[in-house]
Amino acid sequence: MHRHSCRTAALLMPVLMAATALCWSAPTPAARPNVVLIIADDLGFSDIAPYGSEIETPTLSALADTGIRFTNYHTAASCAPTRGMLLTGVDSHRNGVPNIPETIPPEQAQHANYRGTLGHNVVTVASLLQGAGYHTYMAGKWHLGKEPDQLPFRRGFERTVTMADTGADNWEQKPYLAIYEKANWFADGEVFELPEDFYSSRFLVDKTIEFIASNAGDGKPFFAYIPFQAVHIPVQAPQAFTDKYMGTYDSGWDVLRQQRRERAEHLGIIPPDTAMVTMSTTGDWDAYSAEEQRYHAKRMAVYAGMIDAMDHHIGRLVSYLKESGQYDNTVFIFTSDNGSEASGGDDPRSLAMRIALWNQGYVNDYDTLGLKGSFNTIGPSFASAAASPLDFYKFYAGEGGMRVPLIIAGETIPTSPRPTNALAWVTDITPTILDLTGVSPPSGRFGGRPVEAIVGRSLLPLVRGQVERVYSATDTIGYELGGNAALFQGDYKIVLNIPPVGDNEWHLYNIVKDPGETSDLKERMPERFQQMLHHYRQYAADNNVLPLPANYDPVFQGIANGMLDRFGKQLLLGVLAIVVLLPFYLLYRARKQ
Repeated sequence: MHRHSCRTAALLMPVLMAATALCWSAPTPAARPNVVLIIADDLGFSDIAPYGSEIETPTLSALADTGIRFTNYHTAASCAPTRGMLLTGVDSHRNGVPNIPETIPPEQAQHANYRGTLGHNVVTVASLLQGAGYHTYMAGKWHLGKEPDQLPFRRGFERTVTMADTGADNWEQKPYLAIYEKANWFADGEVFELPEDFYSSRFLVDKTIEFIASNAGDGKPFFAYIPFQAVHIPVQAPQAFTDKYMGTYDSGWDVLRQQRRERAEHLGIIPPDTAMVTMSTTGDWDAYSAEEQRYHAKRMAVYAGMIDAMDHHIGRLVSYLKESGQYDNTVFIFTSDNGSEASGGDDPRSLAMRIALWNQGYVNDYDTLGLKGSFNTIGPSFASAAASPLDFYKFYAGEGGMRVPLIIAGETIPTSPRPTNALAWVTDITPTILDLTGVSPPSGRFGGRPVEAIVGRSLLPLVRGQVERVYSATDTIGYELGGNAALFQGDYKIVLNIPPVGDNEWHLYNIVKDPGETSDLKERMPERFQQMLHHYRQYAADNNVLPLPANYDPVFQGIANGMLDRFGKQLLLGVLAIVVLLPFYLLYRARKQ
C-alpha cells in the first residue's frame, strides 16, 4: 500500500509541479497606471518652489519630493509648437505647427508643414492610449486648430472642454486680444458657453474631476491632460491669493532674480556660482518713482497669486484621487509650454495702452489689478526674474525661453527623489507616457493613413535610475521657431536669437556648467562650433525649415493675420470696392481738371 501510494504520488508530482508553476507564472497583472499630464502656460524656470521660487506651491513641491526634477529639460519657446510636439513626439516642422498660426507669414503658410494646426500626418498620444483601452480626458488650452476635425475631441480625447485660442480671460468668456471676435471654447467638439462663476484654474480642475468620476469603477485607467491658462496674459488671480504676496516684490526684479538664483543653487537645480547676464530689456528699478515701484510690485504679486492658485487647484485633484483610491496608481507629469512672457512693457499705464485696453473692455488700475475686468502683465524685467538665472524669455531660443520645469512622480515608479541635469526634450513626453502605460508607438500607419515616426525618447529608464542619460554626447536635437534657432549636443548648445532682443549671431555654450549662457565658447572651441552648425543646417534641410521673409516682424504679422482672420470678408469686400470704384473716381477727377 505504501509503495503503491509512493508510486502514485511520484506519477502525480510532475502534474502538480506543472500546475503550481503555471499558477505562479501567471500572476494577476498590475493595473495599468493612470497618467495626469499638467501643462502650465508661460511659467518661468524658477517660478515654482522646487526650482527656487518664493511662491508657495505645496502640491508641486510634494510631487517633486517623491519624484524626479529635470533641470535640463527644454521645450519650444512658444505655446502651439510645444503642444504639437508634446502630444505627438514629432518635430514641430513635421507635425504642422512650427509656429503659432497667428504669426506665420503668408510666404510660409502656403506650405503644408507651416499651417500652424496639428496635421493629420501625426497621431496624438491620446489616440494611442484610447485605442489601448484608456479613458482620455482634456480640460484646458488647445491652440492646435479650431475647425471641427482639428479639435481634441477628434484627436483622441473622449471628453473635452477646451479653449482653442492663444489665450483668453480667466474670469469670463472674453477674448483678451482684438484679433479674436470671441473666446472660442468647445466641449466635446461643440461650441461651449462658460458658467457665470468661472475662474480658469478652478474650472479646469472641476471638469477633470467630473470626467474622471463619470467612469470611476469601470476598471479602465485614464489619461487626463490639463493645460492651464495660468500664467498666460491676462495675468489674473483671486484677491486672497494675490494678498499673500503683497509686499514680497517691493525690492524689485534684480533682487528677486538674485534670490531665486541662490535658492536654485541650494536646491541643486543649477551649479554653484552660476553666472547671470542682465538682459538689455531689464529696467533700472531705482529709476522708478515710489508709486511706479508699488504698481510693478503688485503686477508680480498677482502673477505669484495666479501660480499659487493653480497649485491649490492641482491639490484639489490630488485630494480627489486619494479619496477615491486612485492616487497610488497615478503618475503625474508637470511642466510648462515655454519660459516666462515679457509682454506688456515696463510702462503699461501709458495713454496708448489704456486706450487699447479700454477698446477690449479692460482696465489696469492698481486697486483692481488681477480681478475681473483687469488686464495684467509682468513685463520684461520681472519676466527675466521669473526665468532666473537664465537668459532671454518666451519666443527666444535662449535658455530662459526654452528651459522649464519638468517633474515626473508617481507611486508606481520606483525612483529615489532627486534632480537630474540629463538633457531632455519636449518630444520625449509622448514616448515616456507610452512606455509608462505599455502602449506601442505607431508603426508607420494609423487609422489607415501613413503617420510620422516619433523622434523623442522615453525618459522612463532615466526616471527609474537605470541610466544616467537618454541622449549620448554625440546625439543632436535641432530647433527653430520664428527665426530663433538652436542645436543641442551633449552638454553643449549653439543658439541664434533674432532682433530686437537678440543679435542675429550664433553662439556656443556649455549649458550644464553655464546655464545662464554667459560665456560664449565659439572662439575657444571652433571645431565643435562648426560641427554643431553643420548638424543644425542638416536638421533644417531634413525638416524643411523655411527662411523668414525680409523685415519679418512677429508682432505686426500677428496683428495682420488676426485682422484678416477676424475681418477677412469685410476687408476683401473693401478691397474689391476700391478696385471697382477707383477707375470711376479717377475718371471723375480727370473730367474735373
